[in-house]
Amino acid sequence: MQSFSQLLAKLADVGLEFVLVGGYAAVSHGSAYVTKDVDICIVFSPENVARLRQALAGLNPVHRMTPQRLSFLHYPPLDQPLQNLFLQTDMGVVDILSSVLGVGGFDRLKEKAEELEVDGHRYKVISLADLIQAKEAMGREKDLLTAKELRAISAKRKSG
Repeated sequence: MQSFSQLLAKLADVGLEFVLVGGYAAVSHGSAYVTKDVDICIVFSPENVARLRQALAGLNPVHRMTPQRLSFLHYPPLDQPLQNLFLQTDMGVVDILSSVLGVGGFDRLKEKAEELEVDGHRYKVISLADLIQAKEAMGREKDLLTAKELRAISAKRKSG
């Protein structure tokens, strides 16, 4: 990711309410595993899709999971229901989810989210316990390794 903090600021500046999940959330909790994409969870309302388009307008966002690489600025229509977006932008990959496997949707994540400060801005980040649960639910080797590391971080926090 070329500029993690700039991307988060762009999303927040348009009033998008989100919870940071995935690899950058793991790094914010102390993980040493490096990630190259930003994963966030939102409510997919037409207003939030419009906010996303506004935030990403200058970054050439395209749907990376479609062979046509359609522009997110024009597709899908605002009234089309969405569950997830997987975008490539000039600032890198951004995955926008409506829920996190093993944990739940935006409201559930927000309820237990922690605060993260990046370059003077405050953001919501998935709680350490929820992130461990999500990584274990994913079941991929890299996620299980991250979950193991996060469990050790959690244990150290509790004992310290």
